Amino acid sequence: MPDIVLLGLNHKTAPVELRECIAFSKDESVAALEAFHKHPAIRESVLLSTCNRVEVLMSADDRAGAAVIAKKYISKFKNIPVDQFEGALYTHAGDEAVRHIFRVAASLDSMMLGEPQILGQIKDAYREATLKKTSGVILNRLLHKTFSVAKRIRTETGIGDHAVSISYAAIELGRKIFGTLEGKKVLLIGAGEMAELAVEHLIRNRVGNIFVANRTFERGVELAQNFNGKAVRFEEIPDCLQKVDIIISSTGSPDFVIQRDQVKGSMRGRKNRPLFFIDIAVPRDIDPEINLLSNAYLYDIDDLKGVIDENIEDRNREAVKGERIIDEAVISYRKWFESLGVVPTIIALRNKMDTIAKAEIRKTLNTLSHLSEDDSKAISRMTDALINKILHDPTLFLKSNGCREDKSEYIDIARKMFKLDVL
Repeated sequence: MPDIVLLGLNHKTAPVELRECIAFSKDESVAALEAFHKHPAIRESVLLSTCNRVEVLMSADDRAGAAVIAKKYISKFKNIPVDQFEGALYTHAGDEAVRHIFRVAASLDSMMLGEPQILGQIKDAYREATLKKTSGVILNRLLHKTFSVAKRIRTETGIGDHAVSISYAAIELGRKIFGTLEGKKVLLIGAGEMAELAVEHLIRNRVGNIFVANRTFERGVELAQNFNGKAVRFEEIPDCLQKVDIIISSTGSPDFVIQRDQVKGSMRGRKNRPLFFIDIAVPRDIDPEINLLSNAYLYDIDDLKGVIDENIEDRNREAVKGERIIDEAVISYRKWFESLGVVPTIIALRNKMDTIAKAEIRKTLNTLSHLSEDDSKAISRMTDALINKILHDPTLFLKSNGCREDKSEYIDIARKMFKLDVL
């Protein structure tokens, strides 16, 4: 009976420098799956490689042997001595391997608790394995169960409900103010990474025109092209205040880029339309006194961090519910897995009984030529019913926990009693 084994490393066990060296591209993942598939010790395999983890999920008769094979392959393929990454590796087998993949898919093992990207990455990895036919009965069932568990946790808990990144938290605040961000005009000041991430979130919320102002105009043009936006010169910022709805600022300026008086002057022409400022610069880019103006909403990085800290606490509380769902799912999968060894025996037993019964029916019916076709069918139905009733209790016994500790012994006895292995 094969076992489930998982070998890997992640952001908790390996620094980014090591993860970069071990990471597999899509083509490399395909090559690895093909290599594992050719190895007789590994029955099935799925390879997951992201920026935060590399994991090989396998079905194998020898769990220790499979882990060694995967480890040596990584070493050879990546040209890295085993001793340089062995200390970062973890190995899980059986229930612990199942629990681990459930937790990863549900984002309970992620750097950012509750982030949704990992589930899509696992689905992509599984798709590659199915295309290459390296995933079979055991891992197919496990991955389908994994997806349903992740969906259930996402549905029944609030693990993904609250923003836990600076840029995402800023956009969530904007949505609360405006109701919807669709069609809103945005001014991006500076070229900071967090500002760019915030704009990416805004684009997903279907904002309208995006303007980019940068002290180096050429850099502003380059950045604007990334977002299908329009570059404006720094001197044009006061004019932009009249027409935009959201301003995201992330420069390295030692002084305020936007002053209270500039905003006050622009508010008259805005006819009470709200203006939302996201200041994620340190030191701050936007005069905090702007918050005192009517219909002007300013949030700096400390405001956003306060929101995030609260949201992380909420996610941690919801994670406890997720762990309970996973515990239930591990038990459910184990019951199915343990029945696997029984299934071939039950099928063989049923096939043998069916073969014997049909042979005897043919003999009998050949001597009863006076019977109608309906009578013959009735006898066949009665025979099928007898087989089902005779095999009902033995089937339940072999599948149940009644023979759990010595299941292999009971299976062996059943196969010998009915000569199921005789060719």
